[in-house]
This record gives sequence, structure tokens and C-alpha cells, in this order.
Amino acid sequence: MLKQKKVMVICGGVSTERDVSLRSGEAVYGALKDAGFENIMLFDLTQDNMADILKEKPDIAFLALHGEGGEDGCIQGMLELANIPYTGPGVAASAVCMNKTLTKQILQMHGIPTAKFVVKSKAECSDIPVLAEELIDILGLPMVLKSPCQGSSIGVVIVKNREEMPAAVEEVFKYGNQLLAEEFLNGTEITLPILGNEELTILPDIEITSEREFYDYKAKYTSGLCHHILPARISEENRAKVQQIGRKAYKALDCCGTSRIDFIIDEKKGPMVIEVNTLPGMTQMSLFPDAARYAGISFGQLVTRIAELGVEAHSKQ
Repeated sequence: MLKQKKVMVICGGVSTERDVSLRSGEAVYGALKDAGFENIMLFDLTQDNMADILKEKPDIAFLALHGEGGEDGCIQGMLELANIPYTGPGVAASAVCMNKTLTKQILQMHGIPTAKFVVKSKAECSDIPVLAEELIDILGLPMVLKSPCQGSSIGVVIVKNREEMPAAVEEVFKYGNQLLAEEFLNGTEITLPILGNEELTILPDIEITSEREFYDYKAKYTSGLCHHILPARISEENRAKVQQIGRKAYKALDCCGTSRIDFIIDEKKGPMVIEVNTLPGMTQMSLFPDAARYAGISFGQLVTRIAELGVEAHSKQ
């Protein structure tokens, strides 16, 4: 029985989202304990203690990691080699979904709607005025500049005019050597949490509003700066489209266990996929637990189901 197995909740890590991951890990640990799991441990991952995971050899690793090193296939690969089942998508899906550029390229291949985009390396961005004219010609203003491999809206800047471009480019390159520029979508931001491996459970969509310019890191993790509206205030036609597109994206990217598909319902273009989160946050302010709660699934039931799906997806026979 799973509740008698050795479960390691892995959190922390070395990314810019370490603090959020620690909060997710503590929340998951408490929920598993309350759900009756008998042998669980909370493991704060650092660069120096990775070998301790192999020494402990848990029956399953519950991944509460976010960002680089935890959400990008690295830890998943190590666990695969050690034959330790884990929660969330596998190595390839994790790596692709962590990289917003690769995600968008695959979405395009499958005919899944996403904003028009341009990708530039740091070497291609030395002449900012030339870069600005090129991007404005393709995408128009305003536009969104992103660091493709960050989460929690870190390294995201909305550029409204040419004069803002130098500072925006500099901000993005603090987090990596690639810049993703996207056309600005004007509409309602929503997210669609999905649970499952082969058979999918579509949880209620959530509309996200922010007291700041957009749903950035501070808005996500500061009480009172964002609001989750369940279900989202969208038409039933758009809700049906979101669910159809969400299922298609989940399958196209080979997700399993859990993933959260983020959308903007653009006023002119309808539902457009922004990105896919393979290890959604599990803090008290997180979206996935909110959607589950609205659907009548307690936090304890949610983490139990996620653990079950992990064993099902990643146990080697």
C-alpha cells in the first residue's frame, strides 16, 4: 500500500525559485502526513547533498521543486537512472516545457494556438536600436520579452515603447543567454490544471487577476496582490476551447501526473497558450490546490493522487 511506502518530498534546489519550492515542499509534506502516509521525509536539495537521495533510496520521490535543476529534467534523469519513481512528467517533457521556446515550437507543430514569437541569442542583441526596430516590425508594440528558462514570471518584461527596450533586454539577459520576444496578448489570463497519465482529469479553470501590471513574481507570492476566480469568467464556448486545447497540449508535450496550462483569452484571437508548468506550485497561494479544492478534492487527496500517478508512470517493471 502506497501510504506505507517510503516517500521523500524533495524541495529547495538551486534555482531562483528556491524559496517558493521550500514552501511547496512543506505544504506537501504536511498534507501527506495528514493523509496518513507513515514514512515520509522532507528533503532540502542543494548542490552538495544529491547523493543522499540515492542513499535513502525512497520508494517514490515527490517533487516539489521549481525552476532550473528541478523542473527541467535534471533531477528526473537522476531518479530514472536510480530506478526511483517520481511525481510529474518525465525527463523529455520536463526539459521541453521548462524551455518556453521549445514549448512554443512544439505547440506550433501541433497547430495549437500561441502568440507570435521571435528568439534571439545574446550575441544577436548587441545593437539595441536595430534589435528594437526588427522586433517592432515583426511583433508590434507593446510586446513581451522573456528569459525562456525561468519560472514564476522571473525575467519577464512588458515593453511599451522603443525607449524601454535597452533596460528590458538587460533584465532578460540577467537570467540566461537567450531572449524570447512575443506579441502582446490583450485579454483574460486563465490557467487550466490537469491531472492524470493516460486518463485525464480536467480541473476547473481559474481566472487570474493582479493588482500589479501583470501576474509577476511579487503578485504570485504576496497575499492580496492577486486573485483567483473560480471558475473563470469566460464564455462556455471559450471554456470548451480551453479544455480541448489543454488536452491536446498535454498530450503533444507528453505530460503526465500533473501539469498546468496557462492561457490568455485574447480579445481578438481567443484562447492562446502562454506556457506549460510541469511541477505547479503547491503553496497556500498556489493555483493547482485551489482548483482541486473547488472540485471537491482536498489537498490530502490531491497529493495522494499525484503520488499514485507518479508510481504508475515511472515505476520500471
